[in-house]
Amino acid sequence: MAPIPGPGQQPQDDLEIYVGLISTEAEERARGRGWAKVRALPPGAIITMEYQAGRLNFTVTDGVVTRCWSG
Repeated sequence: MAPIPGPGQQPQDDLEIYVGLISTEAEERARGRGWAKVRALPPGAIITMEYQAGRLNFTVTDGVVTRCWSG
């Protein structure tokens, strides 16, 4: 029987450093630090909540990151 895959690795990063950055700068910095996927969302966006290791999520208001979380 094949082993069940576990969650992938993700960068060790302080997510608060992205809050307050211009969204394009934050996305570029996140990719440079090893995040495989970066997702920018408007405030109140309806999203699926499946966890994906290596994905970084931003809430962006008026072009600026106001919230950041992994998964």
